[in-house]
Amino acid sequence: MTTTLAPPPTPTRHRAAPPPGDPRWARPAFWSVLLLAAVLYAWNMTSISGNSFYNAAVYSGTKSWKAFFFGALDSGSFITVDKPPFALWVMGLSARVFGYGTWQLALPMAGLGVGSVALLYRLVKRDFGPVAGTIAALVLALTPITVAITRDTNPDPVLVFLMLLGAAALLKAVRTGRAMPLVWSGVAIGFAFNTKMMQAYVVLPAFFLVYLWAARGGIGRRLRNLAAGTVALVVSSAWWMAVVDLIPASSRPYIGGSTDNTVWDLVIGYNGFGRIFGASSSVGSQGNGASFGGEAGLYRMFNEIMGGQIAWLIPFALVALAGGLVLRGRAPRTDPQRAALLLWGGWFVLHYLTFALAEGTFHPYYVTAMAPGIAALAGAGGVLLYKAFRESVKWSWVLPTAIAASTALAVVLLHRVSGTLYTVAEAVAGVAGTVAVLGLLAGRFTKRHRLTVLASLTAVVALLAGPAAYSASAATSATNGTNPTAGPSTGGMGTGGMGGGGTGGGQRPSGTGGPGTNSGERPSGSGNQEMGGAASGGTTQVSSAMITYLKKHQDGATWLVAVATDQTASSIILESGEPVISMGGWSGSDNAMTLAKLKSLVKSGKLHYIVVSDGGQGTNSEISTWVKKNGTAVSAYSGLYRLDASDVS
Repeated sequence: MTTTLAPPPTPTRHRAAPPPGDPRWARPAFWSVLLLAAVLYAWNMTSISGNSFYNAAVYSGTKSWKAFFFGALDSGSFITVDKPPFALWVMGLSARVFGYGTWQLALPMAGLGVGSVALLYRLVKRDFGPVAGTIAALVLALTPITVAITRDTNPDPVLVFLMLLGAAALLKAVRTGRAMPLVWSGVAIGFAFNTKMMQAYVVLPAFFLVYLWAARGGIGRRLRNLAAGTVALVVSSAWWMAVVDLIPASSRPYIGGSTDNTVWDLVIGYNGFGRIFGASSSVGSQGNGASFGGEAGLYRMFNEIMGGQIAWLIPFALVALAGGLVLRGRAPRTDPQRAALLLWGGWFVLHYLTFALAEGTFHPYYVTAMAPGIAALAGAGGVLLYKAFRESVKWSWVLPTAIAASTALAVVLLHRVSGTLYTVAEAVAGVAGTVAVLGLLAGRFTKRHRLTVLASLTAVVALLAGPAAYSASAATSATNGTNPTAGPSTGGMGTGGMGGGGTGGGQRPSGTGGPGTNSGERPSGSGNQEMGGAASGGTTQVSSAMITYLKKHQDGATWLVAVATDQTASSIILESGEPVISMGGWSGSDNAMTLAKLKSLVKSGKLHYIVVSDGGQGTNSEISTWVKKNGTAVSAYSGLYRLDASDVS
């Protein structure tokens, strides 16, 4: 009798074990980086005030689905913010689910920030291994301006996450040669466009060139696939704009920031070429970028305002990019590592040139979009340089040079500022960088592998000591919600309490109008008794006492009051919980309110009160003259007038 032995059971990998080929440390390291990012982005989340301008729009969207769809500043839908609404939708859905309040708006931003770190890890790890992925994720998590902006309610964390989704789909399209991943890449960038418009397109030249050069298949197939992806990009970018511009102007809000009440004008003007060339728009000249991020020029990223926010690893990234491309120079056309280097290098270079040379409104937190490129090059290029360092004598100087360059920059940046934390970080960076360079050279020429590994770990400490100090400061101290930056004030308008938020041009109030009490009902102010922002840029102040008066005498009107600018309107919305008209948009010079429209609103009983003042450049002079002639001044509050249907002739 023959006994047949059953085949041994197929071994199964325990869930806790690392993926095949990954070292045991890879998964714990990955989760540790994500935990670090989560702590930095969400620490003391309830203290985050955010950008009152966008907060008001989110609040209004929780009260009206019409305001939600259009991204209106007020729930009465008189005027929109000067950005498309996708980021407002993300925060608005969170507020509708959990109730309106501080952490409800900050939660999705922190989550998307952590998601970006995780996504970058996966992208870099796939082509260059877990060491490269871990370094890239750690660099992104510790980028100071990324920490600062993720602890805010500006739309940039949404933008970065969507752009990374687009990059992930593009790299998949390159590897497979299929059209659908390219279509999904176009969709992701299209939604990024509906977050911050033309800024989402900065990476497109790199996307197009990388796919045409490196994707599998013949040139005809690549062109057809690229055409399909382009169609997806155009449709996903333009659908909201097309819908809004096709709706009669009388049935929708005025498009804030535009010159002709169309989204198209906003795309090509204020949020498009106006940012690059500083062209004038309805909100005045945008040639004021130097007020926030320093003078335009190739040095801008290294100046006293910008250097500590983003510049730390730029020298290392440049050396890593150049070295990596040389090392992969003889690889086949479809080599995935070279394709990835071209993508991340293009991402970094295109953003650098755009931000450095922009003559229009430029705020430091814009450069968070550049951080994934720097981080990916640091991880991927660093691993390639290390391998070449070990295998070739002629490459033995490249990695130490890259480390020395960024270490020297870190010492310079830290020496510019004062404070114990930064003094310690300067010492750590200088000593660790020196030890790392000497250790690498000694290990290389004595052929002691363990010494080179230890020196490499020391280099990571040296290169990240400065960013870590700035990031810790951003996570544990209050930041300006309208123009957030990390680290100490350097005396420029790019830090501290000045800045015009995500829209540029002017200064938003950072007092009254933080998110409310988490009750889900209405926001409450911060106790600031004067919300500034004269209705026409003059000296009239809108106080909490005035708001109390207005609510008591609203008499069924849709809008509590009409003021000249978004700054004042957003503060009153958040203080009162009521719709407020911003007649002139961000700086008061939008053509949103006409005398005929004002008369119609007053005659229909939808508006009773308007704030005007002597002097300034905001409110239309024709409107001011008519209001003062026909309205009844409320003597207790300078600049406040009451208008009723009987006042309209």
